Amino acid sequence: MDTANLTLTVEAGCILQNLQDAADKAGFLFPLSLAAEGSCTIGGNLATNAGGTQVVRYGNARDLCLGLEVVTAQGEVWNGLSGLRKDNTGYDLRDLFIGSEGTLGIITAATLKLYPQPAAQLTAWAAVPSMQHAVTLLGLAHQHLGAGLTGFEVMGQFALSLVAKNFKQLRVPLYEDAAFCVLLENSDTESESHAREQFERLLETALEQGCVTDAVVAENIAQAHQLWHIRESIPLAQAEEGLNIKHDISIAVSRIPEFVEATDAILLQALPGVRLVNFGHLGDGNLHYNVQAPADGDAAAFLRDHEEEVNVLVYDSVASFGGSISAEHGVGSLKLDKLEQHKSPVALGMMRAIKQALDPQNLMNPGRVLRV
Repeated sequence: MDTANLTLTVEAGCILQNLQDAADKAGFLFPLSLAAEGSCTIGGNLATNAGGTQVVRYGNARDLCLGLEVVTAQGEVWNGLSGLRKDNTGYDLRDLFIGSEGTLGIITAATLKLYPQPAAQLTAWAAVPSMQHAVTLLGLAHQHLGAGLTGFEVMGQFALSLVAKNFKQLRVPLYEDAAFCVLLENSDTESESHAREQFERLLETALEQGCVTDAVVAENIAQAHQLWHIRESIPLAQAEEGLNIKHDISIAVSRIPEFVEATDAILLQALPGVRLVNFGHLGDGNLHYNVQAPADGDAAAFLRDHEEEVNVLVYDSVASFGGSISAEHGVGSLKLDKLEQHKSPVALGMMRAIKQALDPQNLMNPGRVLRV
């Protein structure tokens, strides 16, 4: 740890939560946060350019990394762990390896950014009438909270109903009369009282403008953890409900309401009875737009017969709105064909040229990201 440089250098096998704890004990914050933080490793986080719940303020894993150590396909070691914030000496090799899913080289260590711990962190839960109102609330949150806005998650009513149904010990607030709920986090550099005043002004304005119908602010850390636990339980609740078709997409925030309305209609017309589990990181335009089989149907048969049809409908809609078919989960092997269909041929050509130059024998994680 270099406290003056605000950096921490770790090996790739370091568990994310261990890194968070080490930073916290030294009085700092490492802000990458996701549901798998108790088991995922920093090498994997960087190889997949992990996102998580605080991207709206701190960015993806790429934005939190200042340097890498990498073993190349030729068995050489590139040591780029200097931790410099400015190094304009040619191509940015660090960003080349981050997000490459292990197809260009093996990340073995990283130098990461640390931040001062906030003086206070407050969490609020707000009910909103529509996705458009959620986007309006996001704009108000940027205005009122500025850089203090560290989390902004949206959750559809059906997604929250699955949590309420399958995890009855979790008390899901305000969802029954709202199309969507929003989870906001405010990290304040001054004090808890200042953070609470900011939240109260924000929510008062939002209530006056009609983009929020009701809201609660967590009174303590335990309540805040409970609210976040509800959000993180949506994928588990989906699994309890049965097999489903998952999509990790990104759209410009301004176009998300129109995308949701249009794509919901397309799916419901093509496959009456399907249930749409819509939630995710609205603050950075990333939705987990998932499709659950009809309530009384055979989920396994639905996936067998309709998964490809659903994927085509969703990804074609994403493309028509200028979005991406993978926001934070990557390509791997499952989206190889879809990448060929939706990525620019020019971009694919450059990606293949890089792969060929760095890994001509296709040794590094073959069969992922690109067909070579």
